[in-house]
Amino acid sequence: MSEAKIGIMGGSGLYSMEGMTAIDRVRVNPPFGEPSDSIILGELEGVSVAFLPRHGEGHRIAPGELPTRANIYALKSLGVERIISVGAVGSLKEGIAPMDLVVPDQFIDRTAGRHSTFFTGGIVVHVSMAEPFCPVLSKAAFEAGAKAGARVHGGGTYLVMGGPQLSTRAESELYRFWGADIIGMTACPEAKLAREAEICYAMLALVTDYDCWHADHESVTTGMILNNLRKAVHTVQEIIRLLVPAIPHDRDCACASALENAIATDRKAIPDEKKRELELLIGRYMD
Repeated sequence: MSEAKIGIMGGSGLYSMEGMTAIDRVRVNPPFGEPSDSIILGELEGVSVAFLPRHGEGHRIAPGELPTRANIYALKSLGVERIISVGAVGSLKEGIAPMDLVVPDQFIDRTAGRHSTFFTGGIVVHVSMAEPFCPVLSKAAFEAGAKAGARVHGGGTYLVMGGPQLSTRAESELYRFWGADIIGMTACPEAKLAREAEICYAMLALVTDYDCWHADHESVTTGMILNNLRKAVHTVQEIIRLLVPAIPHDRDCACASALENAIATDRKAIPDEKKRELELLIGRYMD
């Protein structure tokens, strides 16, 4: 099976990657169920990449139903070391306008009931999430956005809500009081699982609206989100086209060794079945 070191996770509005060549569609069957869709392997600007539409083609999987463990594990099994995630968000700040892009560096996780770890059933792992987005990959994403001529904000806190319903006005004002900059539904558990898989993870968050707090703007609707996404897809694809060849070959960030001191369970106490299931993730730490 072909491999790629860079994965692109397409969000709302981004169901394919323009400019990819030598395309092959592959199905991966992780121990955590089936991924959202087939993974598209190909080349972009001469670099091997793997593209996965997060919600499936046709946008048929809701945020709370996403098979995120399967998605991350599948990309890892294809050799992916870095994930560029694209997603739609609402703005919680006056200075972050619709059609802007944000490359967040923090998140607040307000989701519930989602599978947010690979490590259950006999193994306990505590990875550090102090810097939940890879600073090296995020820097490269910001620079690519600026080079593409987009209005892009480096850094910011992403409030991850459960959905699929949109915010109440009271919730929106609360999140603003907390200091969150943008709000969306998909960064978690993606960022957490990517860290557990020792994959660098950065996000291109496309602002489609002002959520529902802004007195001078109409409250967000699905139609508004999709309309703005359609307008911005070309810009996002151009940013990714510039970003992919600019990513450093070597990884010297903490993401690459996130499990080194994170496995709390005595190696001898981890069930053999669990070791086999998680070989891809923990194999190099079992000696």
